[in-house]
Amino acid sequence: MKWTADKIIIICTVVTAALLQLIDTSIVNVALNNIMGNLGASFEDAGWIITGYAISNVIMITLSGWLSARFGRKTYFAVSIMVFTVFSIFCGMSTNIWELVIFRVLQGIGGGGLLSTAQAIIIETFPKEEIGFATAIYGMGVIIGPAIGPTLGGYIVDNASWQWIFYINIPIGILATILTFLYVKEPKEKMHAAKMDWLALAMLILAIGLLQIVLEKGQSEDWFETPYITWFSIIACISAIVFTWRELVVKDPIVNLRLFNNRSFTTGTLFNFVLGFGLYGTTLIIPVMCQNLLGFTAMQTGLLLFPGSIATAIAMPVVGSLLKKKYVHPAIYAGIGLVLFFLFSYMMSWFNTQVGSSDFFLPLIIRGLAMGLIFIPLTTISLANLEGREIPQGTALSNMVRQLGGSIGIALITTFITRQTYMHYSYLSEHLTLTDPLTQQRLSMMTNGLMSKGLDQASASKAAEGLLSRQVSGQASFLTYKDMFIYLGFFFLLLVPFLVLFWNKKKAASQHEHEIEFAVE
Repeated sequence: MKWTADKIIIICTVVTAALLQLIDTSIVNVALNNIMGNLGASFEDAGWIITGYAISNVIMITLSGWLSARFGRKTYFAVSIMVFTVFSIFCGMSTNIWELVIFRVLQGIGGGGLLSTAQAIIIETFPKEEIGFATAIYGMGVIIGPAIGPTLGGYIVDNASWQWIFYINIPIGILATILTFLYVKEPKEKMHAAKMDWLALAMLILAIGLLQIVLEKGQSEDWFETPYITWFSIIACISAIVFTWRELVVKDPIVNLRLFNNRSFTTGTLFNFVLGFGLYGTTLIIPVMCQNLLGFTAMQTGLLLFPGSIATAIAMPVVGSLLKKKYVHPAIYAGIGLVLFFLFSYMMSWFNTQVGSSDFFLPLIIRGLAMGLIFIPLTTISLANLEGREIPQGTALSNMVRQLGGSIGIALITTFITRQTYMHYSYLSEHLTLTDPLTQQRLSMMTNGLMSKGLDQASASKAAEGLLSRQVSGQASFLTYKDMFIYLGFFFLLLVPFLVLFWNKKKAASQHEHEIEFAVE
């Protein structure tokens, strides 16, 4: 494999641009409290900072294939970086919460064009025998970005103002823009973009926009008990059906859903959905568990996740190199990754409230290796056989599905945690009564301890009851996280048999080179 300086610069450029978008999806979470305090916003209002970005981001990811064809991949990629960078500046300069929400939506428009277009540039730049390794380098950004976001955000918030989580994008964005204009080339095959189908675009915006709102706000609004959540869900479903029908009947769709006729692409995209579920789901619940139950700071939590990110960074190039040698079917590596993810989940399910940061090291290393083993083979199989104008459309669909998988996974996990915690709390509370000798003994010890600090009998007794209730609540939450990990692990394990869908034996004319071809109608 011969890599020129131009190829190295191109892959560094697109990975850097992709990292801008991915880090920004998680870095803001850490700074929400500071933003609310500085701008005088409620938690509900501040939630739109994340929701608004997610909506515009997913819509633009879906449209990025058509926009690349319409304006040229190089131009669209460079403009996306510039839009993202410019509105990062405006985000940092916001003086009230709704200014910030609007600028985050516009920032998401730029960010949505980075991920899929970066992947399309890599696939177009490298020959097929090098795609596995090149995708591994790109995949490092996809996996590591959400993990280092909280670490970086925690450091910035602790040592500077929240505005710097946006200003930090400026020098990186400028450098990536310059390198894009200098080194990234347009694809060899001229891509054709039909006129904009405004009906399809309207249906796409309604479907994804309303679905994202439902997923982000559903749990806090008690799901379908709230009328607007119900109506948004109905409208989103109808819009998705109309959009799908429209894209299948028109000659030149803005989103080529006909790519799902390719079995390998379809199977890989479905597994991408699951990968998003596991990646974003665990990236959410691990920091929440560590900070809310174990008392870790944002910075400590970020550092906790960092070794797993390094494991992913090491695993991906290794897997990419092994794929190039073609000794083993890519689905085998993905299967090993799914089993390792189950092992990570199983180990996490055995934790208790006394664990320290060192106890997380091995499970998170295993998770990092698992993500590398799952991501690279599935991406290589599903996208390597796309040609010409199919490449940007395929990468856009694949990334959109992974993002939606993450959003749906987070919504389901959040709902599960809320309801399962209530169930555990109710069960534990049944065994804590004032007539129970052990409960009386526990309350007595806590009351005496509080009285020794200066509280009177009545105040100490009331405070002890509240403290005991909080301890029960914490234990109920921890039991819920243990349940969540084991269920998620078994879900990944059950996917292993479905990898056989990638195993398509064909008698090709070039049988002397390959007896088994991967994926490919």
